[in-house]
Amino acid sequence: MSDTQAAKGGEGMTRHLGLSTAVALGVGTTIGSGIFTSVGAVAGAAGTPFLTILAFLIGGLIMIPQNLIYAEYSTAYSEDGGQFVYFREAGWPFLAMFFIWSCWWGSDPVGIAIMALTVANYLAFFTGWSATVVSVIACLLIIFFTWLHMCHKHAGAKWQNFITAFKVVPFLLLVLTGLFFINGGNFDAAPVASSAAASGGVLTALIAGVAATTWSYDGMQTCVTMGGEVKNPKKNMPIALIGTVFVVTLLYVLLSVSATGLVDIESLAASEAPIAMAFSQIPMIGEHAGTIAAILAVIVVTGSLSSLIMFQARGEMKAAQEGYWWRSWGKIDPKYDSPVISMLWQSGFALVLVWATTIQDLVAIFTFICLLRNALLFCAWFSLRKKDNYHPTFKAPGGPVMAILAIVPSLILMYGELGGIISGEVPLFSFNPISAGILIVISAVPFFLHWRRVNADIIEAAEERRSAAIERRVATEATPDASDTADASDTPDPKGDGE
Repeated sequence: MSDTQAAKGGEGMTRHLGLSTAVALGVGTTIGSGIFTSVGAVAGAAGTPFLTILAFLIGGLIMIPQNLIYAEYSTAYSEDGGQFVYFREAGWPFLAMFFIWSCWWGSDPVGIAIMALTVANYLAFFTGWSATVVSVIACLLIIFFTWLHMCHKHAGAKWQNFITAFKVVPFLLLVLTGLFFINGGNFDAAPVASSAAASGGVLTALIAGVAATTWSYDGMQTCVTMGGEVKNPKKNMPIALIGTVFVVTLLYVLLSVSATGLVDIESLAASEAPIAMAFSQIPMIGEHAGTIAAILAVIVVTGSLSSLIMFQARGEMKAAQEGYWWRSWGKIDPKYDSPVISMLWQSGFALVLVWATTIQDLVAIFTFICLLRNALLFCAWFSLRKKDNYHPTFKAPGGPVMAILAIVPSLILMYGELGGIISGEVPLFSFNPISAGILIVISAVPFFLHWRRVNADIIEAAEERRSAAIERRVATEATPDASDTADASDTPDPKGDGE
């Protein structure tokens, strides 16, 4: 099969993912390495137990508008590729390509490398492995999960359901156990000396605390990237997206209550292992707190690593099928019904990153790129609602108000990320994560122009298919006895919806 034929004929795969897997993708991706460090970071920024708990609550609540907009998008365009599709349909092809470009350089292989290194580092808690061995183990984990989700995707989906339930249940049990042993006096402690709350800047401290929750809450929209493989997307996507917000927010708020009640706020803020410190205060299991926290971290982050490898390659696959990436990446292997080439490239790059940089640098680049993409993506709502083919079966309540509520937090937090460069404290032309992020943005332009030229045939064919799909939809909707079960996507699903 030629590359062009692959791009023309491989838009979608079978709809094999049920509601439980869609939820597992969101919850499994979100509850990862971030929560094991962010509790201390949020405590240090917020300064008091009450503000720490409130920061986690608000951090979750501000995700609701974002996921409501995602729910609307996903019922209008139920295709693999998620955000790429939304930008494309808004009439912004450069931003569609830039989204995938930034995923490739700033978040997707980066996220895989971060998770793999985190799992390997926690395993080293028991073994004392050297840094070299840790990197080798991280690579083996990437290779294993790539093989699982690439060659056995149905088994991979079942594994994702299992590992998500397995990691959430013991986490919740430990948190609830901790609530029975909290020390009420901890909630009356003086604010952390280094926080704004210590000098009376309560609002400033709260904003800083909310900003510190960003890494912990990222990943809730995961299922939209596999929107073309979710069964009954008009029903299941909104439930999965909104359900993920409430499940994760509830767990994080309970965790913050337990942690701040078990450990004084000053010690919690200073700790590099705040979860282990909190568990150490629980009678009977306290002496084994470090071991328990390490085991829990291995389970939790392994689930996130598996999730990332499972869904992320769909973005590059979709871009290739639309002509805005290397052609071969759009192929869907007929034997495995998965984007083999895209997955191999993604995991291969992650293997390089495991050896090339540090977790701290990767996280900083990841955060800046994610905030920029989010702000741009929710701006697309104002363009999409005017399109003739925009027919979401779920609409975010409040319309433009909800879209603005989704945009503003990302802009505020991104301004904070750029603060050092804006003030002149950090030189723009120096090697730092923000400059790296800006370079990613600029470098997308020549590649966009290149692909517009060399892949003109694929781009034209894709546009013709979408136009034909719209015409069929209009004709179907004009027929009185039209089937109510017509496919919701704007491109044909070559293998059916599998429902």
